[in-house]
Amino acid sequence: MVTDPMLKQPDPLTPTVDWVPPMPPTDLIFDDGEPLETNRHRIAMNGLIRSLKHHWSDRQDVFVGGNMFIYYSSKQVRNQDFRGPDFFVVMDVDSDPTRLGWVVWEENGRYPDVIVELLSDSTEAVDLGPKKRLYEQVFKTKDYFVFHPFQSHSLQGWHLHSDRGYQPLESNQQDWLWCQTLGLWLGIWEGKVEDDTTVWLRFYDEAGNLVLLPEEAAQQRADQEQQRADQEQQRADQEQQRAERLATRLRELGEDPNLL
Repeated sequence: MVTDPMLKQPDPLTPTVDWVPPMPPTDLIFDDGEPLETNRHRIAMNGLIRSLKHHWSDRQDVFVGGNMFIYYSSKQVRNQDFRGPDFFVVMDVDSDPTRLGWVVWEENGRYPDVIVELLSDSTEAVDLGPKKRLYEQVFKTKDYFVFHPFQSHSLQGWHLHSDRGYQPLESNQQDWLWCQTLGLWLGIWEGKVEDDTTVWLRFYDEAGNLVLLPEEAAQQRADQEQQRADQEQQRADQEQQRAERLATRLRELGEDPNLL
């Protein structure tokens, strides 16, 4: 897990960005070896990443990441003051999957456009306080969401307005929140992912269809193929039954159906 040093500091909000020349990758830490909060947090994070990547599998202009450091100033490097969002998306950039982290000064000054933090009892105050202010005031992240994987009604979201900052998003009848940047809904879904059956944070398209994980999409295709095969078999059986009825009728009339 990428452990966020923000948890160790009262309020490390950095009001300005100090730009520095690109640093060799070896000078930056990209993994501290710490595990995620819980296994459910890991599944939840991977579910968001994998489902969105599958949904946009034909796009090469979006980077989807999670649990990786975001470096945005020289002070970060000196003070080990870096951020590790659980899930983030940057639009209109190369989707290069080999990135070890997101280094702002190597990405033409681009910050995440969407961030999702998975809350826990130990991080909730930071995610709703210092981190939220950082994403609003420094990152200028357009859409910010938080969700506690062990609290099914904990979803909250904000959209950034140029003159009013983060404004709370209003939910629809299903208690979903619209992410304008992604053109998708974020909402809860109850079911089994990997070995855990619970309420998960999932994406839905504009029509309300669940954005599927790769294995769910594969199962859906298999089910559709089976359904088509069953329908073909049903039609074949019906044709066979009609032919048998016709043959029976011809025999009743004294005709040999094999001679017709």
